Amino acid sequence: MLLHTRGIVFHTRKYGETSVISDIFTETHGLRGFIAGGVRTPKARMPYSLFQPMTIVELVCYFRDSAHHLNRLKEMRAAVVFQRIPFDVRRGAVALFMAEVCRKIIHESEENPALFTFLEENLYWLDQTEYPIANLHLHFLLHLSAHLGLQIEPTKQRPAFFDAQEGLFASTLPDHAFGLNAAASAQLSELLERPLQQCHEVAIPRAERKILLEGLLLFYRFRVPGFQAVHTPEILDMVMGK
Repeated sequence: MLLHTRGIVFHTRKYGETSVISDIFTETHGLRGFIAGGVRTPKARMPYSLFQPMTIVELVCYFRDSAHHLNRLKEMRAAVVFQRIPFDVRRGAVALFMAEVCRKIIHESEENPALFTFLEENLYWLDQTEYPIANLHLHFLLHLSAHLGLQIEPTKQRPAFFDAQEGLFASTLPDHAFGLNAAASAQLSELLERPLQQCHEVAIPRAERKILLEGLLLFYRFRVPGFQAVHTPEILDMVMGK
């Protein structure tokens, strides 16, 4: 059947001389694989630029409802034309990080409108905000967990220590190596309580952002089967600065 839907590109790999295979998280059928022919040519109807990570697209494909089937794209165009992400190295690095995390974590081939909206809102804000974006990737990781059934609850308790292994805040520092100190844990809890539009208001120095990111990635490694190392944090650390 012909399927018309929106999607968010997670990952694309070259196939043959001019084709690509792309993993796209669709609004109506979750994560699906697509194949598109002739897109790496000068006169392609579907330009290769559409297949860049975290591009929001509208697509038409010949669809078969099987998680393991590659669906052939008939048409695809940009649903949103980003104004800053493609041209701002810092925003682009955050988008690449989001794409890598999504690729490693999101595998469901079922409709999940709340998750789709969450990803869409984060991309809109990343592209449009005039506020600093240094905390966006941390806020994204924290709130993505709720959409995966891994909700981290904030705490008013002080001092509190985030236990990455257990995925919660404890009153004492865990007796293993996977706990954050009191200052970092307080910042994490504050980020949890802030809406996306206010996450820049949490003051976190560069060195502590790195500690928080490492703690959150550890949390996902303990909670998500098969979650592998993420490589884009090195890029983030280089481009974010202070």
